Amino acid sequence: MQITHLRPVFLPVLLTLFLMGSVSMADNDSLDVWIGTSASPQSEGIYHATFDPAQGKLSPSKLVAKMIGPGFLAQHPTLDVLYAVGRPVDGEPSVVAFAIENNQLRQINAVAVGDGDACHVSVDPTGKTLLTAQYGGGSVAAFGLNSDGSLAERTELIDHEGGSGVVAGRQNSSHAHYAGISPNNQFALVPDLGLDKVMIYRLDPETAKLTQHGFGKVPAGGGPRHMKFHSNGKWIYVLNELSLSVTLFDWDADAGKMTPRQTIPAVPKQALAKEKFKSASEIIVHPNGKFLYSANRGHDTITVYRIDGSNGELSVIEIENIRGATPRNFNITPDGKWLLAAGQDSNTVATFAINDSTGELTYNQNVINSPSPICLLFGR
Repeated sequence: MQITHLRPVFLPVLLTLFLMGSVSMADNDSLDVWIGTSASPQSEGIYHATFDPAQGKLSPSKLVAKMIGPGFLAQHPTLDVLYAVGRPVDGEPSVVAFAIENNQLRQINAVAVGDGDACHVSVDPTGKTLLTAQYGGGSVAAFGLNSDGSLAERTELIDHEGGSGVVAGRQNSSHAHYAGISPNNQFALVPDLGLDKVMIYRLDPETAKLTQHGFGKVPAGGGPRHMKFHSNGKWIYVLNELSLSVTLFDWDADAGKMTPRQTIPAVPKQALAKEKFKSASEIIVHPNGKFLYSANRGHDTITVYRIDGSNGELSVIEIENIRGATPRNFNITPDGKWLLAAGQDSNTVATFAINDSTGELTYNQNVINSPSPICLLFGR
C-alpha cells in the first residue's frame, strides 16, 4: 500500500537520477587520440591512445598503422577517415587516407604529393578538398576527395618563390609550414617561414582549386609557422617560429585581407639566453575564446595568453613546463578542460588541467610514453 501510494513521488526522482547518470556517463566517455610521429628509429607509424576526461588520464599508446614519418594528421569532417602525410612503407612522400575501424586504421589509398614530404594537412568543412604544405619544397598542394573520403587526384601544386633572407640558413628560400582554411571556407592561408608571409589563396572547395589572392606580413625574421582563427572569425593569431612570438591580425572575411596589429614575445629574451636551441611550434585558441596557448621548443614550455575580448590583443598569463622535451605539438580537448603536450625528444605525452576562469595550466601527474610524438589529434 505504501509503495503504491508513494510511486508517483519516486518515479520522477528515479527518472531524474537516471538522466543524471546518463549525462555523467556521456561526459565520461573516453576520447580517441591519434598520434602522428616523426621519422625516427623509435617510431613505426601512427599510434592510438584513449583519454579519460573524468580523470584526465591517457591509456598506453598502441601502433595502429605502419608508416614512415606520419607527422601531421587530419580527420574527415563527417566520415571515419583519417589522413596522414608521410611515406607509406616502401613508398614516396604522399597523403594517405585510412578508414577508422574499431580504433584501428586500414589504408584506403595514397596519392603522391609531388614536391617532397608534406609537413601539414587539413580538410575543408565540406570534406571535398584536402590541403598540404611542403616545408622543403616551399609549396602548397590541393587534392580532391571522393564522397567516401578516399583521395582523388592532386589538383594543385603551387610553388612559393624567394625568401626574406633575414635569418641566414632558415630564410634563404620558401618554407611553407601550414595550410589552413578560413571560417567561411572561401580562403586558404599558408604561413611561409622563409618568406615572413602568410600567403592567401581563394579556395573553390568544389573543384579543389586555389587562386593566388594576397598575403599578410609578420615582422622581419619572425618565420611564421602555424596560425589559428579566433572563434569570432575576426582575428588571426600567427605563431612565429624563429622569433618565438605571436602576431595578431585583423581579418576581413569578405575581402580576404589580414592586417597586423600586435606582436608579443612568447618567452622573455633573458629566459632564452642560455638555450642552445629555441623554436616555437604550435598555437591553439581555447574553445571559450578567452585564452591562447603556444609551445616553445628548447625552453620546453607552453605560454598561456589572455585574449582581450574587445580587441583580441594578448597578454601573457604564465609559462608552464611541459614535463618533457621538445613540445613539437599539443592539443586541447573539445570541452576545453584538458591540454595534452607531446614531447618529441622525450617520447612522452603529458596531461594538464585547464582552469577555465584563468586559463592557467596544472600538471595532472599523468604522462605516457609514445615514440617521437609530433601531432595529437582528437577523434570526433
